[in-house]
Amino acid sequence: MLAIVCPGQGSQTPGFLAPWLELPSVAEQLGALGEVVGLDLIAHGTTSDEETIKDTAVAQPLIVAAGLVTARALFDVELSTLPVVLAGHSVGEITASALAGVLSETDAMRFVGLRAREMAKAAAVTPTGMSAVLGGDADEVRRAIEAVGATAANVNGGGQIVAAGTLEQLSSLAANPPAKARVIPLKVAGAFHTQHMAPAVAALEELRPNLNVVDPAVPLLSNYDGREVVSGTAAVESLVAQVSRPVRWDLCMETFKALGITGLIELAPAGTLTGLAKRGLPGVKTVAVKAPGDLTAALELFAADAEQNPSTEEELA
Repeated sequence: MLAIVCPGQGSQTPGFLAPWLELPSVAEQLGALGEVVGLDLIAHGTTSDEETIKDTAVAQPLIVAAGLVTARALFDVELSTLPVVLAGHSVGEITASALAGVLSETDAMRFVGLRAREMAKAAAVTPTGMSAVLGGDADEVRRAIEAVGATAANVNGGGQIVAAGTLEQLSSLAANPPAKARVIPLKVAGAFHTQHMAPAVAALEELRPNLNVVDPAVPLLSNYDGREVVSGTAAVESLVAQVSRPVRWDLCMETFKALGITGLIELAPAGTLTGLAKRGLPGVKTVAVKAPGDLTAALELFAADAEQNPSTEEELA
């Protein structure tokens, strides 16, 4: 079995989608997804500068659209026919839910568009942000984060915990880091996955009844506790709630271990989650699908998994 994972905000870089526009139908798909959210995602994925795509209202729809585009380029069959488990980090859980069939691509973009706008509004109330704390003892890191009044918003495993709070709180943490740890500011514009985002939760609750929700056709993990989400209703409840509650990617990786996954493929904008997997899932092969040239390596990973599990048949692009 392979894990297909979808990254969260902060993974985007200027021009990261440019190589994908060389593939047939990508421009059409990206343009259609952009129309749903009222954004020129082609421009944002190719020519917009770093400051523009850091904007929460732009970054989140761009990241979800990128995952949907790269997934379609990789697979030419329904994922339900393949031996995979899906998971997404933060906003990437929306991508994973769409790939699992819980939401249509259109509803996924409607959801992320509203999520992004409302989280941007919430972030504008008080200057807040997030910083990665790399290294150190996990318990000491959490205590240091709590001591300055911030929140351990992402527990990522692999020696990484992300603190979220006001800029003053994060500055205090950076000035007095935990022993043997580094504090690195992230390219996000708010204290996501904390109570600072509560207004966005309320807005998404209003949208929820208007979504066409289906049970997952593929095993889908919640990034709240790493457990499989068995109904569409529960999956969307998780998407709404995670806006203001911590992400436990470490628990998702523990589930990957328990399932005995042999490989992990990260969809664009890739790199962050494969990096965590290399530290937290030793022995598991990883492929970061950053550009079309990485599709071959991803397909080879499926072929290797099929050799280990000869009863599994799959058709891949």
